[in-house]
Amino acid sequence: MRFLALATPVLLAGAILGGTLSAPSAIAQTSSPATASGHADHLLADDHSWNGTPYAHYPTTRPMLSMIRLTIPAHSALPWHVHPYPNAGYVLEGTLTIEDRESGKKRTFHQGEAFAESVNDVHRGVTGDSQTVLLLTYAGSPGKPTSIPLPGQQKEY
Repeated sequence: MRFLALATPVLLAGAILGGTLSAPSAIAQTSSPATASGHADHLLADDHSWNGTPYAHYPTTRPMLSMIRLTIPAHSALPWHVHPYPNAGYVLEGTLTIEDRESGKKRTFHQGEAFAESVNDVHRGVTGDSQTVLLLTYAGSPGKPTSIPLPGQQKEY
């Protein structure tokens, strides 16, 4: 409280009357926040991927969760690849059309939509007229890749 010792009586009186040194505000700053529940928007809950393939099981090794923010240029296709683990995506910006190579199925996801990725199915993502930004969450294992390119293809990321 060095300020109080150096303040003139006029300044001190003005501060107290103006409310800048009031005791209730000092107490409010040190009290605990109120307990409240958050609002949850459930974006995805699936036991199968976007193309209808059911998930078999999680790996039996120690789990490792990872999240990737992936930016893909406009008018481009990711290399053909597979994911060995269940994972989910959320479109932050743009659109993404996922193509299943074997069945030929396609589905387009827009900004604000979530999707359950396929496991061990060869697929790729294709962007539209603008870049696409995805948030990808993987349930994998330490030291194991989350995306495996087909032979002759470059990495997805």
